[in-house]
Amino acid sequence: METETAKTDQNISDIDLALCRATLYSALALGFRPPTEESRERLASAEAARALGEAASILDACGEAELVAAVKRLAEADQSMETLTVSHRRLFGHTARAGVPPYETEYGAEALFQQPHELGDLNGFYQAFGLALNAAERERADHVSCECEFLAFLALKEAYALERGDASMLVETRKAERLFLRDHLARFLPAFANKLAREDEGGFYHALGELAHRLIARECARWNVPLGPGSLSLRPATDDRVPMACGSDSCPAMPGTVEPDEME
Repeated sequence: METETAKTDQNISDIDLALCRATLYSALALGFRPPTEESRERLASAEAARALGEAASILDACGEAELVAAVKRLAEADQSMETLTVSHRRLFGHTARAGVPPYETEYGAEALFQQPHELGDLNGFYQAFGLALNAAERERADHVSCECEFLAFLALKEAYALERGDASMLVETRKAERLFLRDHLARFLPAFANKLAREDEGGFYHALGELAHRLIARECARWNVPLGPGSLSLRPATDDRVPMACGSDSCPAMPGTVEPDEME
């Protein structure tokens, strides 16, 4: 596979690119969670803005995703705690069928029949990489935050494999990145981001959705996988087979951080 560095400045390594992707995916995962003072500080601080801007700039040098512009709009959006709390509640609510559902399996005409399969497939991805469930979070595997966090983990694992020169780990990690995008996040993210743009025009979550859309579009081009449509129908409101969240140990939610020496 041709490396991304062949397209741009040779001083930018594939390790740098993987770490930049991890930075942006981690910010998306954090941003789509219910806001807290800690998460707001981690996204709104000058240090965070600088890190996101640097990551976006490096990735933009390898394509035309316009990530820098998206990061700038995110930084300029109102990130006061009151605004974030009100907007998050209004957009995502407390049920799977909020104004802008953040759950993958709420999207698509086939969702009524595919939810158990898709949730099982997501579980399989997470468990294949030894990721434990965090039952305390009580969140579904198909939440956009969980999926972004998983791709952040894979990006870190890709960087780790490159640093170690572990060809086998690198192949398996990149394969997982491609398949996960194709089968999951890239499928519904454009429709999700477009709904955010309509429901939160000019707001923080509009900007966050735009950043997610641009990053995913870039990654789809990188892996030559299709980007989902900008509009998808939602699962019928009469289907109650899958709850908003699960309190059992068998229901996945992503862990917080993974140390590099655990990525083997």
